[in-house]
Amino acid sequence: MIDFYTWFTPNGRKVSLMLEECGLDYNVHAINIAKGEQFAPEFLKISPNNKIPAIVDHENGKSLMESGAIMMYLAEKTGKFWPNEPETKWSTVEWLMFQMGGVGPMFGQCHHFSKYNPGKAQYAEDRYYNETKRLYGVMNERLGKSNFLSCDQYTIADMAVWPWVARYDWQSIELNEFYNVRRWYLEILDRPATRRGWNVPKNDQKIPMP
Repeated sequence: MIDFYTWFTPNGRKVSLMLEECGLDYNVHAINIAKGEQFAPEFLKISPNNKIPAIVDHENGKSLMESGAIMMYLAEKTGKFWPNEPETKWSTVEWLMFQMGGVGPMFGQCHHFSKYNPGKAQYAEDRYYNETKRLYGVMNERLGKSNFLSCDQYTIADMAVWPWVARYDWQSIELNEFYNVRRWYLEILDRPATRRGWNVPKNDQKIPMP
């Protein structure tokens, strides 16, 4: 059994998608980051950086923070969604790091300045919107050559990026301008595990439809 500490954010949903895809048994512990629950001393013991998501795997006592590390751990544990063949294995890591180093930080800053604090810092709004749009272009180019980001299989790299793209409306991105990203987005949305994972923990956010 896995204890899963999370909230309904893109980073949290990466892991909930993976847990649902793998059919693993888990207990959800909702950490309401709007109320500062991530700073509680008991959560600090699990996640020293005070960030969700985090897991504790009671099968072996392993505790992990950082969504990318959790995705790789669960993929290795189950033997799913991380190909073993060297070329596709490292391509998967490459595109997972693309999310960790590019998509997550840049889209997150775009949300901060353009959605939550519009009109306060035009330079920042422009900077992060333009970089967000550039990253959509990178993905669109890649997905014109491959069914999924790292290869022709659905992997942890796609699960990591998809919840961020699922907030394209927060980023003022017109998804129909990125035909290949739109095709990929809808294909993943059609997976039952995606819809289940979106609602972990339970929330009233609707999945946007282009």
